[in-house]
Order: sequence, then C-alpha cells, then structure tokens
Amino acid sequence: MLIHDFLRNSAKRFPDKPAVIHQKSEYTFSQLDAWSDTFALSLLAKGVERGDRVAIFLDNGIEYLVTYFGILKSGGVVVALNSQLVARELCLPLDDCTPNVIVTDNKHYKTAAEAVKLSEQQIEILLIEKEAFNYHHKPLAISYQLSDSDLAMIIYTSGTTGKPKGVMLSHGNLSANADSIIEYLKLTSDDKIMIVLPFYYSYGNSLLTTHIKVGGTLVLDNRFVYPNVILDTMAKQEVTGFAGVPSHFAILIKKSAIRKYDLSKLRYVTQAGGGMPPAMIKEFLDIIPDINFCVMYGQTEASARLSYLEPDRLLNKMGSVGKAIPGVELDVLNDQGKKVSVGEQGEIVARGENIMQGYWNDPEQTAGVLRTEGLFTGDLARIDEDGFIYIISRKKDMIKSGANRISPFEIEDILCQMSGIMECAAVGIPDDILGEVIKLCVVVQDENITEREVAVFCKQNLAFYKFPKKIEILPELPKTASGKIKREELKKANG
Repeated sequence: MLIHDFLRNSAKRFPDKPAVIHQKSEYTFSQLDAWSDTFALSLLAKGVERGDRVAIFLDNGIEYLVTYFGILKSGGVVVALNSQLVARELCLPLDDCTPNVIVTDNKHYKTAAEAVKLSEQQIEILLIEKEAFNYHHKPLAISYQLSDSDLAMIIYTSGTTGKPKGVMLSHGNLSANADSIIEYLKLTSDDKIMIVLPFYYSYGNSLLTTHIKVGGTLVLDNRFVYPNVILDTMAKQEVTGFAGVPSHFAILIKKSAIRKYDLSKLRYVTQAGGGMPPAMIKEFLDIIPDINFCVMYGQTEASARLSYLEPDRLLNKMGSVGKAIPGVELDVLNDQGKKVSVGEQGEIVARGENIMQGYWNDPEQTAGVLRTEGLFTGDLARIDEDGFIYIISRKKDMIKSGANRISPFEIEDILCQMSGIMECAAVGIPDDILGEVIKLCVVVQDENITEREVAVFCKQNLAFYKFPKKIEILPELPKTASGKIKREELKKANG
C-alpha cells in the first residue's frame, strides 16, 4: 500500500473524525485529505514529477501533514529536514539530494532562504500557511501509477559528526513497518497519541503513519520545554498513548508534576531512541503502574523499528530490547559472521521488508551496511537463553581502555541509581597509557551534589577499570533534535 493511501482510506472511513489536534485547533481526516490533494496540485503545477525530491522545513503542525501527504500524492519524495538546523547545516542535505522545492513557513523562511543561497542548487522556496487551507478542494488526478517500490522518503540521520546520510525509504518499507507496529501495539481508531517527537525523526514519522492508517488521532504539542503543559494536554485530550526517548521520561519524572495528573486513559507508552536506565523505568511505573510500557529498538535505516519488549516481560527481562517485531528477522553475528552463543557479544543484523533501499548518493556507505546477511546495524549486543536481545553499545561508542572493552551503558545504568542524578553520559577520552579513559558527564537534580560525591558512588558501585578518570557536572547534556546524546561533543569538550 502507498503511504498516502493510509490517509485516503481513513478519510473515507472516518471523514468527520479529528485526525489532528494541535492546541485549540482540530482538523478532520476529510480536511487533511482534501487540503493535501490541493497542495499536490500546486506541486504538480510547479513541475514536480514522479521521484522528484521536495524538502519539508517545518515544525510539527497541520502544515507539515498537508505538505507530507501532498508531496506523496504528487508522486514526489518527502525529504524530512530538521527544523532546528541553521542555514549552513541545512545546505548540506539540500546539496546532497537536490530537491526541486523546499516547503517552509514564515518562522523558518529566513533560514531556508539563506541555505538556498549557500547551496549550489536551484531550489524554489514555497511558503505554506494554514490560513490558506480554506481554498476550494480540487480533485487530484495524476497520469502515473506509483508502486510500493517507489521512493517515499529520505530521512537524514542525525549523526553528530561528518556528512549526514540520507536514508532512502520506499512506500513498501514504511508500510511494512507501520503494519508491524500496529500489530504489536494493538492500535485502533480509538487511539490518540501524544506527539512530542518531531515528524522529521523516524520515530516521529512512525507515529504519523501508524495512527493515520488506523484512523487514530495525532495530538500535537511542541512545548515539551514546559512538561506540565504537555501533561495538561494529555489529561484534557484523554490520550491513550505517549512516545518518547529517555530524556523525555527523565524530564517527566524529575521536572514535572506528573504524580498529580489523572492519566487514567493512558493505555501504553513506548520508549526508543537509546537505552533507558532500568531504575528510571521502574520509577515511571511506580508513578503510573497500570499501563503497558513498551521498550523498543530500531534505526532510521529500518523505517524506525526492529524489536520490542512485550510489557509483560519488562520486569523479568529488564534491560533487554526484546525480540524482532513481526515481519523482521534479527541475528546477532560474531566477527566470523556466525550466530553468537548465549552471552557472547556480536553485531545485530536485520532482515525484513522495512529495511531501507540504501543511502542517497552514497553506494560505498550503502555497501558497508547492506550485505548478503542483511542490514548491519553497528549495534553490539548479546542474547540470553530465551533469545532476548540486550544492547551492549554502539560499535563506535565502546570505550577501549587498556585490555578492557567497556560499554558506556554499564556505567550510566549504575549512576542513574544514585539519588539526585537526572541523567549522565560516559565517553572515552584519549590517554597516553591506556589509549582511552572514562569521562563521566552528569546532570544533577540536586544542586548540592558534588563531583566528589559522584566519585564516591562510582567507587562503591563500579569495578576499578570502569571508574571514571574525569567527572564533570553539566547543566545539560548536548543532544540531537531526536534526543540522542552527542557523545562526540562531550569527548571534544575534554579539550
């Protein structure tokens, strides 16, 4: 199925039901379908043809959704760009994938215009504002038939160093992943998802596709910097689902009044985007015990999702990312390409219809990860006797100190159990003797906590070779727009 057919079908089934709620505004499925039809016509009038790239440089909102489905309906390819980029950063993906058009709004126009000026490409800037959506609906008809192998999206990975990579996802890739997520989360048209994740992030995009397909409602709020505002929205709208990365849950637990809210309609939460300390999961479940807490793992290269841990296995498999989602096969392979034994370390390799077509304009990088065995994720893991997968680290994040190979997760999981610690990150920094030593960066909730107290806790709870050589208390950890810690920045900050 084509991704824009998700919207068409739901508009037929639930024409007057809210597809999107954004603060005080509601938009029905039929409105979103009609407006995106008309927007597709405007793109066709500008010469957009099948396979042409059209960039979106917008925050979450009805404008993003109209643009998203309008591009797909025109036969174009959505290039979802981080709306927090500055002009010099923005021109990198523009030069890479050469879109015909970049769609933005008044808020982001100046940055888009500067990026286009810096870019070597001829790119038209198209302004979109929701005030223009009251135009007459014109039926859309295109002369070509798309297939599920047609490219639907390019999502640029939020890498912390080097050139961003454009992950190519077909309609079939995205559709397969959406079907799988719908199945294991048991999503229906009764679901309302609280969305604080940006749509240009693969996790956020998966919330969009799954809920539009089942006829659920997207509840948007871009104000997570004020977590109680988000909780107000969740309670008022009686949302059934919430999705976040570890930092979202840390903020809700440590910096919000979540314990005072009635969230009785909340059926489930999902967590992905990096490992979440078990102590934090348990604390969240102490606050809201009667929900399904679903730990998930994936990559942009997999259209989002690869594995999940069933909520009823959460407590006895704490720390695991579970098993493969429906329609996906996962192996953990050693350096010889053989499946690892129980407890042995290897790299996660994935196969399924959700696996990307490759990296845009980068056959060398593509060949490095898409091999005969499947997608080599770069994630190191082990399996237990029941086949559950435990992530050890990203290959590139492993700290090599002397003869020891240390996962930063090991240190972070322990330290997050210290009272008054909000979040932390362990990285390797250069050392003349050991090659690397451990630097620990900590964000504290209790301002009275000192680096010495952190050191004492580490000494009591970590093996000597895992003890950090340097401890630094920071006001916050540098993160990508999708909430992942920028470990390279922490390393460079060592000076």
